Amino acid sequence: MGLSFGYGPATEKQQAIKLLREAYDQGVTFFDTAEAYGQANEELVGEALAPFRKNVVIATKFGFKDGDSKKGQDSRPERIRAVAEESLRRLKTDEIDLFYQHRVDASVPMEDVAGTVKELIAEGKIKHFGLSKAGVASIRKAHAVQPVTALQSEYSIWWREPEKEIIPTLEELGIGFVPFSPLGKGFLTGKINSETEFDKSDFRNIVPRFSEENRKANQALIDFLSVIATKKEATPAQIALGWLLAQKPWVVPIPGTTKILRLSENIRAANIELSAADVDEIDSAYAKINIQGERYPKNLQERVGK
Repeated sequence: MGLSFGYGPATEKQQAIKLLREAYDQGVTFFDTAEAYGQANEELVGEALAPFRKNVVIATKFGFKDGDSKKGQDSRPERIRAVAEESLRRLKTDEIDLFYQHRVDASVPMEDVAGTVKELIAEGKIKHFGLSKAGVASIRKAHAVQPVTALQSEYSIWWREPEKEIIPTLEELGIGFVPFSPLGKGFLTGKINSETEFDKSDFRNIVPRFSEENRKANQALIDFLSVIATKKEATPAQIALGWLLAQKPWVVPIPGTTKILRLSENIRAANIELSAADVDEIDSAYAKINIQGERYPKNLQERVGK
C-alpha cells in the first residue's frame, strides 16, 4: 500500500519494482495489494513479480465502489466478479492466490459475498478467500459458506483489540491472521517522535493517535521497546515484529516499507527469538502504559469490524 497510497507521494515505479524484487531475493514470498490502493499498485506488483510468479503468493482485495475507499462499500456479486477480472489482468496472472473482501458491506449479505467467491474458486480464478477488518459474526457467516483462509486486520503491540474475540475465533475455525500495520503505522520503529512532520498527503495527519501531543505521550512505549531491543541486539521494529511472530504460528504480519534498508531490517525480525518470559515482560510493561489517541478518526472507525 505504502508504495502508492496513504503515506505521502508514490514511490517512483522502477524504484518500487527494485524494492519488490529485492524483497523476493531476501526470501519474501507473500505480497499484499488491493484495488483500492490504485490500479497502478496492482500493475506494479504484477510487473515486479512476473519473473517468479509461481514462487510467490499474491493477495488483493475487492469491496469499494469504483475501487475508491472514499466512496464506501460495494460487494455486490457483479462487482466482485468485475474486480476479479480486472485484478487478474493488472497482476498479470491467471489466478489470484488470496482474494479479500476489503470491508464488510452491510448492504450485501455475507452469504452472497462468500458464495460469489466460492464460484470464482470453482472457476479457477481464485485460490483462497479472505476477509479484512471483519467482526466475529461476519467471519462465521462467511466461513459457513466458503472456508475463510485468512483475516487481515490491524494488530500490534499497541493495538491489542483482536485478542478479545477475533484471535480465539480464528483459532477455533482454523483461519490464519495477517496483521496489517504491525509496526503501528511506523510509530513502533522508533523513528517517529513528537517533532516529526508528515507529508501533507500522509493520512497519519488525520489520525488522532498521531497528533503531536499523543506521539509525545506514547513515546513511553518506544522507550521500553528500545530497552528490550538493546538486550536482544535488535531494533524496536524487530522486537515489535518478533512479538507478533511469537503470538501464534499462524500469525503472519505484513510490514510495509519504501526503503531497502528497512526491508532488510524487517526481514531480520524473523530471526528474533522472544521467549515466553520476554513476551510476558513486554505485555506487563504495555499494561502500565496508557496509549493515547484513537487509531482512526470517527468517520473511518465506523467502517471497521462489522
